[in-house]
Formats: sequence, structure tokens, C-alpha cells
Amino acid sequence: MTRSGQEYLEALRDGREVWLDGERVKDVTAHPAFRATAGSFAGLFDLARDSPHAPDLVTGGVHRAYAVPRSYEDLVARRRAYKVWAEASYGFLGRTPDYMASGAAGFAAAPGVFTTERFDGAENALAFHRRLAEGGLHCAFTITDPACEGVRVVGERDGGIVVRGAKTIGTGAVFADEILVGTIEPLPEGEVERAVTFAVPVDTPGLKLVSRTSYEGNARSVFDQPLSSRYDENDALLVCDDVFVPWDRVLTYRDVAATAAMWWETPAYVNFVHQSATRFWTKLEFLAGLSILLARSNGTDTIPQVTQAIGRLLGMVAQAKAFVLGAEASHEPVDGGRGGVRPGQEISFAQRIMAGELYPRAVADIKLLAGGALIQTPASGRDLLHSELGPLVQRYVRTPGDPAEGRLKLLKLAWDALGSEFAGRHEQYERFYQGAPHVYLTMQTWAGAADACESLAQACLDGYDLGTTK
Repeated sequence: MTRSGQEYLEALRDGREVWLDGERVKDVTAHPAFRATAGSFAGLFDLARDSPHAPDLVTGGVHRAYAVPRSYEDLVARRRAYKVWAEASYGFLGRTPDYMASGAAGFAAAPGVFTTERFDGAENALAFHRRLAEGGLHCAFTITDPACEGVRVVGERDGGIVVRGAKTIGTGAVFADEILVGTIEPLPEGEVERAVTFAVPVDTPGLKLVSRTSYEGNARSVFDQPLSSRYDENDALLVCDDVFVPWDRVLTYRDVAATAAMWWETPAYVNFVHQSATRFWTKLEFLAGLSILLARSNGTDTIPQVTQAIGRLLGMVAQAKAFVLGAEASHEPVDGGRGGVRPGQEISFAQRIMAGELYPRAVADIKLLAGGALIQTPASGRDLLHSELGPLVQRYVRTPGDPAEGRLKLLKLAWDALGSEFAGRHEQYERFYQGAPHVYLTMQTWAGAADACESLAQACLDGYDLGTTK
């Protein structure tokens, strides 16, 4: 049986070193900058443990994201599980535990990638997958180097290695049980000291997480900031201050090729995309629904230009859905079928291109539908309760079809999703959700689609020459 939300929260009280605003956070489950979002993560575990959704979320005693899919039907079942958790946060919690779970399943599907002349990490990769699955653990990752000093190996000791440096962007890391540290971008051949991948508990001595501004901490109430007050998964800088990593926690070691191949030559990356594409589809569903509620509240829902704009947004939702279904339908065997199947690689890579371009367009279109009301909304829901101010707000904030409280609640939700600092973070996040575009665009070129396109164009060129007549 999967663990409960309460068991998850208790595990976070482990003395981990989290820093925010110049102070060390003693307990992320109790701190006002983190406690509500920690509770939202805990709610996901409860959905899997004891709810009507449990059959969709769990198979063989573990979350479906940990299962290595063997067929198209398995991919569909896994996507249904992704959808349940995505809908629980309306798509705004990106790095839920099923994200890294799907990556770990990708490692387990092709463990031979981790075996090199320098280091054999195959058993460790399988143990990593097994540990997360059996414990129902939430694992985050940091796989991008900062502009200055990335994580590197600085020494070996009996039983393990010592690493030093930093990694970005640790989305959800403050809420995780473990963190996987690696590099997704291909490293230069000589950078062997940076070519290392390992997974350690977040409370490992010497490991520090430096949090960005907490939108949850700055939220006034759920009424005023309904999304950022509950679904701020946070992003943190990871610092390794001479962290000791046991050998059995190391997946790749001093091998540039293997450190990159673990993402691109196993199903890990396309598994990530399968989860994130399902979440993205869910998020666009929420935003399209928000646009309909705004138009209805504004009394503009029957204007042809507005209905056309909503139709375009619904088309975006269908487009996002189509990428998920298309990747599943174009599934490919892994390691000749020995590692099961994975979603189609070309469509998965293309989804990342589409999502980064589509999300800002969707947000901009909904802002136009919302109108100027978003920028002069009363400061707080408490205005409705004030003896003198309340009647004025009740009279002048309402619309013919929407009382003041409902109207204000809708506008607050819309601003949190579209115009707040939380919303700005999400727009940037969707652009860089799985790395810089130059990384996955390059991988799209290598994936084989370029060969087919080039062959078709070349066939046309080969079909005529200077002597060809009409």
C-alpha cells in the first residue's frame, strides 16, 4: 500500500537545510511559506492511498508512474493516473512525485546505458527505481548548471565520493524525500569531474537548498490568491558543500557520454514529457474554462468575436490533448522490446516545442477576454466584510449576472493565474519546463525526423536536372 499524506509530511520533518530570506527554515510543513503547498502534495498521496481514484493511480502496490509500460494500454493507464494528479492542482503543480517516478521507470527500462568502462551504475539505477517505488518517495532533481560553478567531484573516500558546487533549478526540491543531481545538457569531453549523477536524501549533511521568493508566503488568503497560496511548488538553488555520496547512490561517474545518455538513450526524457504533456493539457483545460467564466461574468459570452476567441482556446486544448494521444499511439519498443515501450519520441519532442510557444499565447488571449477589471480589483476579500466599505463593494463590483462576492472571487482567481508574480513564473516555467529549447531542439534533430524530411526533399531534387522537360 502506498504511504499516506500524513506519513509523507512526517518524513519532511528531517532537519533538512532550507534557506529563505536569510533564515533557515526549521520545518517546511509548518512554515507559512511552505506548509499549504506541502499539504497539497500530501493530498496527492491520500488520493492514491484511499480514494475512488486509487485504482487509476496504483498498480501492484505502487504508483503507476513507477511501472515500466509493456503495451499501448499500459501507456494509456499511466496517462490516466497522471491526469488525476494534474487535475488535483489544476495543472499548477508541475513536479509532482509521478514526474521523477516516470524518469526512474525509464532508467529501469534500459539499465545497460549506465554500464561503462569507467563505472557500472546499472544496479544502482535499478535500486534507485526500486527504492522510490517501494517507498512511494517523492524525488526532485537538479540537472542544470549555474553560470558559475556547477557540481563536480572533488575527491574519493572509502565507500564513496565527495562533491562540491551548485545546481539549478530545484523545482519542488524543498518538498522532496530525495534529490537526483546530474546534467541533462551534453558536457564537453574533458569535463569528467562534472560528469556525475547521484541521488541522495534531502537531509544529507552539506546539502543546502536556497529558496526563491515564496508566493505562498506572500499570499494574503486563499480567497485573494487561490492558486499561489496552495500550489507554489517552489524553485531552489541546490548547493553541495563537500557532500559525501556513497557509491551505491552514484548512477554515472566521470563519464560524459553516460551522463547525457541516461536521459536521451533511456525512456526517461520521453516519460517526463508524457507526464508533463498530460499536465499541460489539464492546465489549458483550466485556463479555457476560466476564459468562459470571465466572458459570462462580463456579459460578453454571446459576442461573436468573444466566442471565436474562446473557440481558439478550446482548439489549443484539443491540440495539447492530441500531442498526448499521438505520442501514445506512436509508441516505440525499448531495447528491442526487452524494456517495454515508450511514447513516440518525435511527437514527444515536438510537444515541448509546442507547449513553450502555446502557453504565452493562451495567457495573452485570456487577458484580452478578461478586460480591465483585473487591474482595479479591490485589494482584499475582507473589503466585503467591512461595515462601511462592504455595501459599496457589493453594489459596484457586481455585474448583472454575478454578485460582488462571486465576481471578486473570479477576478482574484484570474489574476493569480494570469497576471501575478506566480503567473509570471508559470509562463516562464512552461517555456523552460524541461530544459533550454536549444537542448531539446537539438535532440529533435537527432531523433530521426530530420533524416525523413531531408530524404523527401532530396527525392524531389533527384527527380529532375537541367535536361528535364515539362
